[in-house]
Amino acid sequence: MSIEQEIQELRKELNQHNYNYYVLNQPTISDYDFDQMMNKLQDLEMFYPQYADPNSPTQRVGSDLNQSFRTVPHKYPMLSLANTYNEADIREFYERVRQGLEGEDFEVCCEMKYDGLSISLTYVDGQLVQAVTRGDGVQGDDVTANVRTIRSIPLRLSEDVNYPHEFEIRGEILMPWTSFEALNAEREANEEPLFANPRNAASGTLKSQKSSLVASRKLDAYLYYLLGDEIPSDGNHYDSIKLAESWGFKVTQGMRKCKTVEEILEFIDYWDKERKNLPVATDGIVLKVNSFRQQRHLGYTAKSPRWAIAYKFKAERACTRLNEVTYQVGRTGAVTPVANMDPVQLAGTQVKRASLHNADIIAELDLHIGDMVYVEKGGEIIPKVVGVDKDSRTEGMQKVEFIKTCPECGAPLVRYEGEAAHYCPNDSSCPPQIKGRIEHFISRKAMNIDSLGPETVDDFYQRGLIHNVADLYSLTVAQVCNYNKNREVSARKAVTAIQNSVNVPFERVVFAIGIRFVGETTAKLLARHFKSMDALANASVEQLLEVDKIGQVIAESIWRYFRDEKNLEIISRLREAGLQMSISEEAMEGQTDILAGQSIVISGVFAKHSRDEYKALIEKNGGKNVGSISKNTSFILAGENMGPAKLEKAEKLGVKIMNEEEFLTLIDN
Repeated sequence: MSIEQEIQELRKELNQHNYNYYVLNQPTISDYDFDQMMNKLQDLEMFYPQYADPNSPTQRVGSDLNQSFRTVPHKYPMLSLANTYNEADIREFYERVRQGLEGEDFEVCCEMKYDGLSISLTYVDGQLVQAVTRGDGVQGDDVTANVRTIRSIPLRLSEDVNYPHEFEIRGEILMPWTSFEALNAEREANEEPLFANPRNAASGTLKSQKSSLVASRKLDAYLYYLLGDEIPSDGNHYDSIKLAESWGFKVTQGMRKCKTVEEILEFIDYWDKERKNLPVATDGIVLKVNSFRQQRHLGYTAKSPRWAIAYKFKAERACTRLNEVTYQVGRTGAVTPVANMDPVQLAGTQVKRASLHNADIIAELDLHIGDMVYVEKGGEIIPKVVGVDKDSRTEGMQKVEFIKTCPECGAPLVRYEGEAAHYCPNDSSCPPQIKGRIEHFISRKAMNIDSLGPETVDDFYQRGLIHNVADLYSLTVAQVCNYNKNREVSARKAVTAIQNSVNVPFERVVFAIGIRFVGETTAKLLARHFKSMDALANASVEQLLEVDKIGQVIAESIWRYFRDEKNLEIISRLREAGLQMSISEEAMEGQTDILAGQSIVISGVFAKHSRDEYKALIEKNGGKNVGSISKNTSFILAGENMGPAKLEKAEKLGVKIMNEEEFLTLIDN
C-alpha cells in the first residue's frame, strides 16, 4: 500500500468512526484506539504535505489564526416561517392548505423545531465546500472553516452511496445542553458573563474568529431540508430527508407524516413533554406539506412559504423557593434585581437565578423572602419570575423592598421620568459602569479594538492599569504583559490595536464615549449636525432638540454628560491621544441632501459597491436606511438575488424598485 493510499484509508476509517460516535451514538472502538489512528494520520500528513486535504479528519481541531467572514449570496433564499401558538392556528393552517389544494389529499410532515443557528451546507462531489449562515435570508457569512470542526457534519460523504454531483442541505447548528452547562460553569469560575441560552452560545461560538475555539465547544448539527437541481422535483420532503440520512447526515429526529389535524396535535402533545429528554434545545414543531409538487402549487406569501408553519411550545414553568434578591449594575448604571432561588430544572438546564427586571415588577408580584415563586424560560431565554404561590406564604416573611442606594458604590439611586429602571448616577466612579463603558468603547461598532475583550478589561482594571477609556492610550507593552516575556507578542498586538484605533471616524467616537441613551444611529446624527466634539459639548438643550429624532430625555442626558468635569477631562485626554474630534474633510466632501426625508431599503447583492458602502452613500446624501418595507418606504435599492418576499411586498405596496445604476446616477446628479 502506498503512502497516499494509507492516508486515504485512515481518513475513511476515521470519518466512519466519527459518524458512528457523533451521529449514530454507537462507537465501535475505544477513545484510545481512535486517538492512536488520528495521531498516525497527523504524522503522515505532516511528513507528506503534498497529500493535504482541508476535509481531512485532522482538520476538525480548527486553527488559532484569526479569520474574517466573507459575505456570500444564497443560491436559494433562506426564508423564515410564520409562527403559531395554539390549536386553533394549527386547524386554520390545515384548512388553508386544504383549500389551496382544492380538496386534494395531502400529508403534513411534522418535525422538531431546533433552537439554534440556521446553516446552509453545499456539497460538490460528496465534499463539503461551503457553509453559510442565514444572514438576512438573501446572503450570509461564509463560516466554512468553523463548521469543519463540528464532528456530526460529514466533511466527505462515503463513496459507497449515490448522491448528486452538487446539492445543498440546511439545518441548525446547536450547542448541546451538556456543552452549554460546561461552558457556563467555566465562564462562571472565571467570573465571565454567562451565555443566556444554548442558541446564543452556539451563535457566538460559530462567529468566533478562531476555529480552534469552535472545536473546543463541541457544537452539534441537525439537518432538515435538502435542495438542488438534481433532487427529484416529483418527490417529497420526508423521503428526501431519509435519503440524506442514508448519505451519512444527522437529520431531524422523530419525523412523522400526518394526514389529519388530530394526528398533528397528537405529535405536538407527545414532543411537548418528551423534548425535555432531548440532548439539545427545541422550541416547537415545524409542519410542512410533504409533497414538493403541492409545495410549489401553494407557493409563498411576502414573508414565508404557505406550505409550512412553526408551532411554538408554551414557555416551560417551574416552582421553587426565593432565598434572596441581589442587584446588578450595568454599563449605563441601570440596576437590575435578580432572584436567587433553590435550584430547579427548567428547559434543560438547572436554574437558580432569574431576572426580576425592575422595582415595579417586584411591587406587582408582592415578593417576600421565602416565597414559592413560578419561573419561566420563554423561548429558552434568560429565566424570569412570573408569579408567586401566595397560599404557601407564612407569617413573618420579609417583604422585598427595592434598594435605595447602589450596591457597588453606595450612591443614591435615581429614576428618570418615563423610565422603568433605577440608575446609579455615579457613572465616573462606579466599578461596573467604568468597566462596562470601557467594554462598550472597545466594541466593534465603536472603536473596534478587537485585541481586547471583557476579560482583558477586567484584568487591567483589577491591576489598576485603567480607570477610564483614556487610560487605554497610556498603556505600554510591559504593563499589558505584566513583564512576562511569554505574553509579549499578544501584548504588543493589543497596544498596536489601541494605537490604530485613533483613525476611527468621528461619529463612532461619539458613540464610543458612552453618553447615556446615545446609540449608534443617534451618534451619527449628532456628529453630522454639530461636526465637532467642541460644538457638541457646547450645545444647549434647545440646540440639541433641533437634531432629528433627539427628544428631551436624550438631549438632557447629552447636556449633563458634557457638564461633568471628569468626562471633559477624558475627552481632553482622548484628543491628546489623537482620536478624531471632528468630521473629516473626506467625510464632509460630497455631502448632499438629495435623499433628504427618504427612507430606503437595501436588498440583494451588488456589483459596484458593498451593502455597507451603499448604506454610507445613502446617509451621506441625507437619506435614511431602514430594514423592512412599509408604505413609508421611498424606494428599494435592489441588487441581484433580491429576496422574493421583499419583491412581492414591494409590488403589493407599490414601492419603487431602483437598481444600482439608477441609484448612482441619482446621487451623481
